[in-house]
Amino acid sequence: MTPSNSFPVVIVTGLSGSGKSTALNVFEDLGFFCIDGLPSEMSPKIADLILKFDSQYRGLALGMDLRQLEFVDGWGQALRDFHELGITPQVLFLEARMNELVRRYATTRRPHPLESKNLGLEQALEQEKELLDPVRNGAALVLDTTNYSIHDLRRVIQTKWSAIEEVGRGMRVHLISFGFKYGVPSEADLVFDLRFLPNPYFDEKLRSLSGMDESIAQYVLGSGVGNEFERRFLDFLSYMLPLYADEGRYRITLALGCTGGRHRSVSVGESVLATLKKKGYTVSIEHRHMELG
Repeated sequence: MTPSNSFPVVIVTGLSGSGKSTALNVFEDLGFFCIDGLPSEMSPKIADLILKFDSQYRGLALGMDLRQLEFVDGWGQALRDFHELGITPQVLFLEARMNELVRRYATTRRPHPLESKNLGLEQALEQEKELLDPVRNGAALVLDTTNYSIHDLRRVIQTKWSAIEEVGRGMRVHLISFGFKYGVPSEADLVFDLRFLPNPYFDEKLRSLSGMDESIAQYVLGSGVGNEFERRFLDFLSYMLPLYADEGRYRITLALGCTGGRHRSVSVGESVLATLKKKGYTVSIEHRHMELG
């Protein structure tokens, strides 16, 4: 079998406690052959072996982390070995805020792989974050699980699978609409404040709708400042994104915020999504707070 998007190889990794085991369970439910705790130098060989045989599986998901002490040191060579075999692995990197990771460890009472007599939990987490930074920078998709329950994480990964599935050689763009009242997405590379746009919330006939509705999009972007903003903003992104790609960026996450994350940010996000898809970008979107607003 030739490695391609028809049988993708996904590396699931990230900070300890951020949900890797749950993510692997999701991929298993999606029809993937899953292996956890695999040493990095073995992963290309395993992937090549599985790809050589016809399989009833949809893809291969490999879980890697610092439980294998040589993971970071062997990561660069593993990627080179993958490429020599004609395999382009897609890296899903999971993370969460420090206070949430500490809370999760306190709940499970399991030791961190770097924790020792001379290194407490928070120090171990900080060291792990620093060690894994090169892996994170090369990831196709970064997912912050801070505010997710196990069920939320499952739902989000299933929703985002189409984005992971489409990852190719070029840079991919992930859009997040959000509400400032609920917090700015920590994984965002660029944050845009859209609270200056016309707000449908103050129109009782429109308040219950969302930015997914055409009447809301027309209200926000149909005339005046909204129309002019949309034109300039899309021109700006069309100019900016190729410059990031030229610098070798694998991905970029754009966060679009309004007050509640239901109307303005969603409308703009959908407009950006449609435009970037027409331009050939691999692009995905997440309306993080639309149902809360």
